[in-house]
Amino acid sequence: MGGYFGTALMVDLTEQTAEESLLPGEWYRDYIGGEGLGVRLLLDLVDPESELLAPEQPLIFTTGSLTGTAAPASGRCAVVFRSPLTGTLGASNAGGHFAPALKRAGYDVLVVTGRSEKPVVLVIDDDGVDFLEAEEAWGKGVGATEDWIRGQLEGSGWQIASIGPAGEKGVLFSSIMTDRHRAFGRGGAGALMGSKNLKAIAVRGTEELPIADPEGLKEAAKAAREELFNEAFVRDEMKPYGTPSFYDAICGLGILPTRNWQRDTYPESLPEMAYKTYHETLEVKPYACFGCPIACGRHTKIRTGKWAGMEGGGPEYEAMAAFGSKCEVKDLNAVAAANHLANDMGLDVISTGQVIATAMEWAEKGILTKERLGGLDLAFGNGEAVVEAVRLIANREGVGDLLALGSVRAAERLGPGAEGAVMAVKGMEMAADGVRASKGEAVVHAVSPRGADHLRPYASTIDAFGYREPELGIAPDASISITEDGNKGWVKPLMANAMIPNLLGTCLFTNITLGIKPSTWAKLHSKAVGREMEKDELLLAAERVINLERMVNAIFGFDGSDDTLPERFLKEPGADGPGAGQVVDLKTALESFYQAMGWDPEEGLPSVETLTRLGLDWMLYGCE
Repeated sequence: MGGYFGTALMVDLTEQTAEESLLPGEWYRDYIGGEGLGVRLLLDLVDPESELLAPEQPLIFTTGSLTGTAAPASGRCAVVFRSPLTGTLGASNAGGHFAPALKRAGYDVLVVTGRSEKPVVLVIDDDGVDFLEAEEAWGKGVGATEDWIRGQLEGSGWQIASIGPAGEKGVLFSSIMTDRHRAFGRGGAGALMGSKNLKAIAVRGTEELPIADPEGLKEAAKAAREELFNEAFVRDEMKPYGTPSFYDAICGLGILPTRNWQRDTYPESLPEMAYKTYHETLEVKPYACFGCPIACGRHTKIRTGKWAGMEGGGPEYEAMAAFGSKCEVKDLNAVAAANHLANDMGLDVISTGQVIATAMEWAEKGILTKERLGGLDLAFGNGEAVVEAVRLIANREGVGDLLALGSVRAAERLGPGAEGAVMAVKGMEMAADGVRASKGEAVVHAVSPRGADHLRPYASTIDAFGYREPELGIAPDASISITEDGNKGWVKPLMANAMIPNLLGTCLFTNITLGIKPSTWAKLHSKAVGREMEKDELLLAAERVINLERMVNAIFGFDGSDDTLPERFLKEPGADGPGAGQVVDLKTALESFYQAMGWDPEEGLPSVETLTRLGLDWMLYGCE
């Protein structure tokens, strides 16, 4: 079987054992790999009745058919788990160089269960599996942890995924970090890893990848890179300026959340935060994950002021908005400092920034009292307070202990009046992509299985930025308005397209602006596995995984009644930008989307016909 080793490494931390397990061949055909493979495996391993941080909860790292190959941006790894933040399916994805190392160790999948008695590092290489005592590393930041581990292990080439103090202390939106600043960020995978007393995973390998047609894959990869750089935004904005290049455009389109989503633009921040100013203010070097021709990452160092000398990866666009516009902060140095600290402490910058923005509104309204804030001046615009709030949350000190629960649980503890400032869906804080002037994003945020999500798909590509893609049935002359609530059938094929990289082990930024086409991905996959696959078959597999995830969430107790948005978007008209005066009529938006998906209009679950068409009818348990 080309493209895969067919093997999962099953690690039990309680017993400190490891064994190899062969995975069913049909899973690779039906779910492709990556996230799809992980979700199918999770379904077999998870007990829906278990506590969210119970030792038996599995933590599943997966690679895809293209991981570590010549395919563009083939360094992605998916982590699949049940989210301790939301109770939903957890699925997070990171770049860097960890996934190719895992694949070259001879494994498509790594499954970790159990709980070590003492902190450990799981060590995997060609010689087997070992457990390195790590009490000395417990409490260290991500950078110091990576340095410590490399000092303990012989040789070079080790790739490390680790947690910081936030994961150790069970912050419910803590991350697993790799390459110091690449994050398995969303959903709290770091808290699950910390609950297992697993400080890090170190892996390296020298196995030859099982590619069916290496030369054919190289030729297809060359064509894919050419296709990618034919797309103007990738070529002229993302490659030279990275994701900070999104900031200006998203502000102009009226989908930049500002002041905890009370506004949708922040033009007064552009003199300090625009992407060209970013590259003048900070000391910047491009960073590329494995095999990536874009190199969208920025390694930055703060030149002046209170945080001079502080350095790390980013801030990326999401961090700029999370610690910047959402908090009405326009001090780029403060934003960068908050970002660098969050990464090193192992926090999801998206949830962290959103929790702080929510807390600022609570403070403004007196819901968070001065006594509870403990002297922290958590006012909108206070960049120094944002940086301090990051530290408090990561260490669960003072008010940070409350905020570490996430905004939904914190609001429940604060009581009446607090919920209105919570910008979350299914318990997960929203990212920095607006919904009043991108009604496609309103649908995406509402229906995402892991909670508020802006990338599955990034619907603003179509309705706000104006892209079209005939391969997805979205014609060049398709009439799609940024503010219409209905006509959301086009989200379905775009959603399948966004799932493809998560299955193949490649980066979404290769097709977020529709650079690499579905037919090209199908050709690359075909060369890897040695079986011809057309784009429609690949898109069908992606649709199958999307519906599988929907059904897994149903097992966890979620259905269409959970597909909603914060009331701010449903009742409060937009104050500025193209979405001024707009609210979201979510019922109308979901009707057309559910119809396109073949989901029951009342329950929001796949119909019998849909499950049968996708070969998922074995999951039927009363969905009619």
